[in-house]
Amino acid sequence: MIPVTIGVATTGRASVLRQMLDHLSTLSDLPDKVVLSIATPDDFEGPAPDDMPFEMVVLTSPKGSSAQRNTILKQAVDGEIVLFLDDDFLIMDGYVTELRRVFGQDPSILIATGHVLADGARGPGLTFSEARNILRQANGPQSAQPVGTRSGYGCNMAVRVTAPPELFDETLPLYGWLEDLDLSRRVSRRGRVVRADGLQGVHLGVKRGRTSGVRLGYSQIANPVYMLGKGTLGWRHALRLMSRNIAANMFGAIKPPPYLDRRGRLKGNLIALGDVLRRRSDPNRILELH
Repeated sequence: MIPVTIGVATTGRASVLRQMLDHLSTLSDLPDKVVLSIATPDDFEGPAPDDMPFEMVVLTSPKGSSAQRNTILKQAVDGEIVLFLDDDFLIMDGYVTELRRVFGQDPSILIATGHVLADGARGPGLTFSEARNILRQANGPQSAQPVGTRSGYGCNMAVRVTAPPELFDETLPLYGWLEDLDLSRRVSRRGRVVRADGLQGVHLGVKRGRTSGVRLGYSQIANPVYMLGKGTLGWRHALRLMSRNIAANMFGAIKPPPYLDRRGRLKGNLIALGDVLRRRSDPNRILELH
């Protein structure tokens, strides 16, 4: 049986993580292991690993989604499946079983992403009770042939570990905007990246603990420009991503919703565009912004 590890890179949301772990413990098809990658001791408040129905390991890493996920990958073994979940993503019962089936049927599959039944990241967010109701009302995982896709969605993205493992790019710091796309494009050069609709879950889209609006806005421009330079993003796709975000932030800044800092994001967009024109654009510049 293919070993499955759930990896969670988390910081600043200990209470959210605890609820997510409580949910995982109720599943009938448990992962072999859960590995948490935290940035500070305050990022994890339990439950104790010995109280969980699966092996649980807590690792400390430099802060940032790419760095924290790489800490998980570096301790994985060749052939293992690491399912990266956001700390606010709840998988449906049967997800792990279906994940083993998807990867077991085709050795060329290196990344698989699932079907998000509801995505609170696109709105004000969902509560845990709302997410659990959505999971209860859904039909459950249905085996279906995976189809090719451009990228895994980082909130639920499974990676077949190779030796040495393909790592996330730590030049994309903190929230790591587009780090899932960057890894997917590199991996696609030697294997398949697929979407499997039998892998179902709900993304709560919890807002607290996220990168500031200015920093995210800067990343929305600087990260695609950086990926253009390294060849993991084409001009057409990059321009579409950047123009879509700039337009959304411009219109959203007129009357911003309370759960999105559109004005901060627009400010970050403008700072990044200025840096691009001056040829000093760098994803790591967000570390200087607030």
